[in-house]
Amino acid sequence: MRKEMNVTVEKMKAGIIGCGNISSIYLENLKNNPVIEVVAVADLIRERAQERADEFNIANVYNVDELLQNNEIELVLNLTVPGSHAMTDLAALEAGKHVYAEKPLAISLEDGRKVVELAEEKGLYVGSAPDTFLGSGIKTARKAIEDGLIGKPVAATSFFMGGGPEAWHPNPEFFYVAGGGPMFDMGPYYLTALITLLGPIRRISASAGIQIADRKIGSGPKEGTALQVETPTHLAGTIDFAEGAIATMITSFDIRGASDLPRIEIYGTEGTLSVPDPNYFNGEVKVRRYGQDTWETVKPVFESGQNERGIGVTEMVESIRAGREHKASGKLAYHVLEAMHSFQRSSLEGKHIHLESSYDSFAVTRTVQTEIETVESH
Repeated sequence: MRKEMNVTVEKMKAGIIGCGNISSIYLENLKNNPVIEVVAVADLIRERAQERADEFNIANVYNVDELLQNNEIELVLNLTVPGSHAMTDLAALEAGKHVYAEKPLAISLEDGRKVVELAEEKGLYVGSAPDTFLGSGIKTARKAIEDGLIGKPVAATSFFMGGGPEAWHPNPEFFYVAGGGPMFDMGPYYLTALITLLGPIRRISASAGIQIADRKIGSGPKEGTALQVETPTHLAGTIDFAEGAIATMITSFDIRGASDLPRIEIYGTEGTLSVPDPNYFNGEVKVRRYGQDTWETVKPVFESGQNERGIGVTEMVESIRAGREHKASGKLAYHVLEAMHSFQRSSLEGKHIHLESSYDSFAVTRTVQTEIETVESH
């Protein structure tokens, strides 16, 4: 059971742990937030935390322990590297604080379970990126499905086809070790969108491999340095959803040319839905109905910006105040984490992997129409 929260208009005070590149967009988007006030930042490199504090006028620069021991802070925003997500989440929960982390929830399933179970035990909320599914792109696609524009969904395709981040990222090593690769880097966006649109995953079968092992850093002070590739760089599989739809999914860092494949398409008994890039909050949704020769653009349910990172933690705080389940939850993130592991397990074990977790996105979230009415009322 969740512990009861006092209903108040006072902003929830938050601290950020991890002041790397992604912290900038969170701080920018949260600086005038109606329900969250960032009052402290912390980083293993104190100078980096100080730079962010100076840039965004944050009052306090702490080390991690100081931030966790501050009783004024109720919420931790965990923006550390993926390998530290679970450890930092657990420390925040043990300190009695709600926590929202960047994706993925954890590297291992065991650590992911520990985070979700400890939050439940403590009566605290745990959330996880991505929150792009809360933008107009995916919500418009979901409403189109709910409105029956393509009939009953029966199949889907999902493709992330790239050449890897080493060409532009100055420190890309973590992309090629456990917890990296195209599945753990970009898979959360695609799988979260598919689960939002089609419901929980039942089983997965897949093949995975390191197709291009010879890689070098392409920019920055390490340019020309060889990369050690220790995790699959190309994963292709079939996803069976509990509601009956079957999806084909590929994530790859091995595409050295270009690809014209769609990001996501949903195929129904009455037509096809083209879904925008789930790495962004907005984007055009199109439908082509059975018997028609042209695509129609679906009117967005509301307007979203391209980068609204932070709406997931905002919605979580609103849910804490209201005493309801939140959307970008640890339970959803764990279901995504199990799905990502299942791609690799299926390839290694040569069989279908039946997921043990589930996440009923249709039962937990309010209907899209209710959300639209809420937005319009404001």
